[in-house]
Order: sequence, then C-alpha cells, then structure tokens
Amino acid sequence: MGEKLLVVDDQFGIRVLLKEVFEKDGYVTHEAANGWTALEILESEHPDLVLLDMKIPGMDGIEILREMRRRQMQTDVFLMTAYGEMELIKEAKSLGAVEHFSKPFDIDTVRSRIRTFFDEKEEM
Repeated sequence: MGEKLLVVDDQFGIRVLLKEVFEKDGYVTHEAANGWTALEILESEHPDLVLLDMKIPGMDGIEILREMRRRQMQTDVFLMTAYGEMELIKEAKSLGAVEHFSKPFDIDTVRSRIRTFFDEKEEM
C-alpha cells in the first residue's frame, strides 16, 4: 500500500482519530491544524489525498484549495463539511475536490470511500 494522506482540521480530536484509524488501515498519515501547515506538508510530503475541513480559522478550506491550485498542486481532495454548506461544496468541486462528507460522518463510510478511491486510481 503506502498511500499517503493529509488530514487538515483545526479540531485536535478529529485529527487524532482519523490519523489513528488511517494508520491502522496502512496509510502514511500526516495532519495539519491550519492552512499554512497543510501547504508545507503538501510541498514536502506530496500526499496522495487530502481530507480537508472547510471551516478552519485563518485560512479556510476553500482558500487552502485555491492556494493548492495556484501552486499547481493536483493532489486529490475530499472535503469534510458541516451539513448544508452546499455553496462551499459547489465551489470546492469547481476547484477539483473529488468527494465530500458531512460532519458528523460515519468513519466506516469514509474508510470505505478512501479505499475505493485508491483502488480505482490503481486500475487506471
């Protein structure tokens, strides 16, 4: 396996939970509490997939996604959003976001979708 994930969320508990779950699934998992740290990790570690929270103080998810594209980072992105943020989701998808999950999400659904995502990429 060896796929690399980056979890970007300002909530410490969510980052720790996702890191633990994904590492048990065999993914190399990095975490960032803010946009600037996320961009540094993207530059240095080149993750295969970013799980990006939309509501982050300072630089929100849309701004992070815009900056990724401005820097020509084509890393795939799954969004984590609060229920009902349809305009943000629409804008993020126009910037290339692949998938979105509404918080609170079912961790098994997220795990399954990530595995399917990597399996489909492998088949290409």
